[in-house]
Amino acid sequence: MSEQLIYGTAYYYEYLPMDRMEEDFRMMTKAGFNTIRIAESTWSTWEPQDGVFDFTYLHRVLKAAGNHGLSVIVGTPTYAIPSWLAKKYPDILSDTHSGRCRYGARQNFDMTHPGYRFHAERIIRRLLEEVKGYDCVIGFQLDNETKPYDTCSEYAQKLFKEHLIEQYGTTDALNDKMGLAYWSNSIADWDDLPDVRGTINASFGGEYEAFQRSIVTEFLSWQRNILEEYRQPDQFVTHNFDFEWRLYSYGFQPEAEQFEASKALTIAGCDIYHPSEHALTGAEISFCGANAYGLKKSNYLVLETEAQGNFGWLPYPGQLRLQAFAQLASGAEGISYWHWHSIHNAVESYWKGVLSHDFSEGAVYQEAATIGKDFQRLSGKLIHLKKKNRIAIMVSSRSQTGLRWFPTAQQGAKPDHDYNDYLRWICDTCYRMNAEYDILNDTERDFSKYDVLILPVLYAAEEELIEAVRRYVENGGKIITTFKSFFADPVLKIYHDTQPHGLTKCLGVHYDRFTRPVDVELKSSVISLPEHCAVTDWMELLEDPDAEVLCTYDHPAWGGIPAVTRNTYGNGQAVYLGCCFDAAGLEAVLACLFREWGVFLPDSHYPLIIKKGISREGKLITYYLNFSREEQKFRSPCEGTELLQEESVSRDQELVLPPWGVKILETDI
Repeated sequence: MSEQLIYGTAYYYEYLPMDRMEEDFRMMTKAGFNTIRIAESTWSTWEPQDGVFDFTYLHRVLKAAGNHGLSVIVGTPTYAIPSWLAKKYPDILSDTHSGRCRYGARQNFDMTHPGYRFHAERIIRRLLEEVKGYDCVIGFQLDNETKPYDTCSEYAQKLFKEHLIEQYGTTDALNDKMGLAYWSNSIADWDDLPDVRGTINASFGGEYEAFQRSIVTEFLSWQRNILEEYRQPDQFVTHNFDFEWRLYSYGFQPEAEQFEASKALTIAGCDIYHPSEHALTGAEISFCGANAYGLKKSNYLVLETEAQGNFGWLPYPGQLRLQAFAQLASGAEGISYWHWHSIHNAVESYWKGVLSHDFSEGAVYQEAATIGKDFQRLSGKLIHLKKKNRIAIMVSSRSQTGLRWFPTAQQGAKPDHDYNDYLRWICDTCYRMNAEYDILNDTERDFSKYDVLILPVLYAAEEELIEAVRRYVENGGKIITTFKSFFADPVLKIYHDTQPHGLTKCLGVHYDRFTRPVDVELKSSVISLPEHCAVTDWMELLEDPDAEVLCTYDHPAWGGIPAVTRNTYGNGQAVYLGCCFDAAGLEAVLACLFREWGVFLPDSHYPLIIKKGISREGKLITYYLNFSREEQKFRSPCEGTELLQEESVSRDQELVLPPWGVKILETDI
């Protein structure tokens, strides 16, 4: 990796309405940009007809970038196929739960199709042959926001059957493990395996979803293996993982096993988009950044984020800077805007870039230039920031699948909330409290470096994980886990003993009844809850607690029944949240627990966000980020230097953050 923070932008010379490359690169270098990202979107430009290649634009961009001192990230152009390829193989377009895709959109093909793999490998190799020898190429991006695109093709289902045969050996074993006797779904011959699109069995359907995620892992590994024949040792390999999309980046990605897939990379990458203007909170930057940092337990690249972005996201003055430094505060090695110039046609014409449609040096460009200059000046101090968080939050693809099949709703009804809502319930509460956290995958087994382990809706958990959690508590760890956890095994077969499975002694509580709360509130004589702390979505009626009861339900029928408990087990403690409730109530519960457990929290609270890390020089770097339109004040905890203004700061000195402002303190540890 470079020893400079990456400050980049996607650049699509092919999309320009006129030839202005030299002017664009002059404007970039003037504004402090040092990197462009190219090539991932334009297969039809490089190969306009089957076997006919034209890399004229590619060489012009690479030569000009080198001349202007710009580094280049080259993306493999495999996520949007040319029309001739769809015509050559009509079944290359993905056959999904909703039917066959039509040509036109991106990411609408079957990645398991032999014809796709043949032509994808050919264009990858031809592209890599063209770019080798260019010193300006610093790294490669494999594909783009890769997902399985819900392929249910005959090719994919054949591979799935082979996977099941390898996994289970016999149909009897498959029938037993997945409970296929229900509604006469069991099979006696592997050739009788039904089409996955009709199944009513969560184990069978969930296993296919896990298989679809494995397609992504295999696909990126396959591309990496091709790339290894061409890349130089100092050129990195990344991928721009994205997140569950709710008109912006929201939650843990359900369609890829990102922790496994990231093993094909030398550095993780991600795309983070979020609301701005009055709706800018920084919560998406923080959550998605923690997810990206967790993939390889190291720094990552933000390969796409917004400059102006979607309609309604035009940043207030100061917000672009705030967003950029908030990314660094979470551990990013740099950011890259999507995109440089606003596009003049097609579906993303109003997803605006650094430049508006008139290419002028407008207000957004001018603010971007201040970021570029600060990145240049401070790279040595801000790059390679290492996070040393003492709280960990676990995520689980299998549990996410489980909650999709069995949501917190009546059967057949659309749930009010899903896995990511509950995950963000926990993560956003920690964020507002300035309780920084790492995100762990459910394949982790050693939690000894953390003071607190939080396990939101861990619906599907294997025995080995349950034992690791129990042992962590016994050895002195502190856990917080929630409703609908430890309920089923990894293939979503519900455990048939006392719930929560395997942890009733550790948690000091059990239950066999649960319901949807109506007019239920939480009350406590131990914790200062907000008035009228509403219980929502799901409630478990906890029984015979050996644990300390922290909160009970307030309701004519369910009143007095334990809702939140804490149990001492071995040398540690285990807290169980048996229901979902107001975020303000959750903050009160967590604040009480963290205080008693000796977890240090700053006095400051959202909208003043504080993030810390250790620099490569061994200094403590503390970011103070004001996510509000109001001035915020704080006192320096010790003497040091405020890096943006290059000013000395004394202990207990009052510092003022303007609306949407940033300060960065460098101090001794």
